[in-house]
Amino acid sequence: MRIISGKLKGRRINPGNLTLRPTTDMAKESLFNILTHLTDFSDIAVLDLFAGTGSISYEFISRGAREVTAVEQNIKCVIFIKQTAAGLRLENLSVVRADVFRFLHKTKKQWDLIFADPPFGLDGVSQLPDIVFERDLLAKGGMMILEHGKETVFDGHPLLFDHRVYSRVNFSFFAKERSST
Repeated sequence: MRIISGKLKGRRINPGNLTLRPTTDMAKESLFNILTHLTDFSDIAVLDLFAGTGSISYEFISRGAREVTAVEQNIKCVIFIKQTAAGLRLENLSVVRADVFRFLHKTKKQWDLIFADPPFGLDGVSQLPDIVFERDLLAKGGMMILEHGKETVFDGHPLLFDHRVYSRVNFSFFAKERSST
């Protein structure tokens, strides 16, 4: 796994024996190409849900995000993200060990961008956008991106403004104040 762009471009991250499904480099590169046209990375606050190895968090920081909060329940992943952040000297990455659904129901903070990469097929995934918007967790003009498998479909969701497919990976984009890309 590698960081694909920004000030940390080319840095390799080795998750060792963590058994996860990290976002592929191809899907990650495609996602960030889209995001480059949708947002200014400098000075944004990002929430990375189901952070896993932290790969997406590192990409946002590498591109200039002001702060990233990574939420992950697995203690081995939390330790890995903290160790990697320390090794890369990422002082603007905070890691929270929590169940994502509980975290979303308790937090009062807002973010400019929320990215969620839950395990494919996880119960409750289709409710994530509704929870984010009902809890008003996005700052004005913010967006949510949900990575999911093909079995999860958001067609007809009133806040969906884009959907992209890269092999087995789907990205659905949600916002209150955006139109289709």
